[in-house]
Amino acid sequence: MQLNNVLQKPVITEKSVALTDTQNRYVFKVRSDATKGKIADEVEKTFKVDVLDVKTIMMPGKKRRIAKTFRFRKTKGWKKAIVKIKADQKIDIVSKEGK
Repeated sequence: MQLNNVLQKPVITEKSVALTDTQNRYVFKVRSDATKGKIADEVEKTFKVDVLDVKTIMMPGKKRRIAKTFRFRKTKGWKKAIVKIKADQKIDIVSKEGK
């Protein structure tokens, strides 16, 4: 699923769901060249919410073993954005992900 040019897909893990429930923060996989300003603008435009803060993290690639050999290849790294929105607002990620 591709949301738009900057946001690629939501990251749904136990940790990201806990962040959503406790701190009203949402986690997205974004383009590696996306800036915090572009990410905030896209989230506001796509989900119609007010963004308070954006934190970005470059996730390193991992080593994966090639089947039946002793060789490894490295997966591509990616960028993760943690977006905080106002306390009285919500993003319905499940319905956006299904379409």
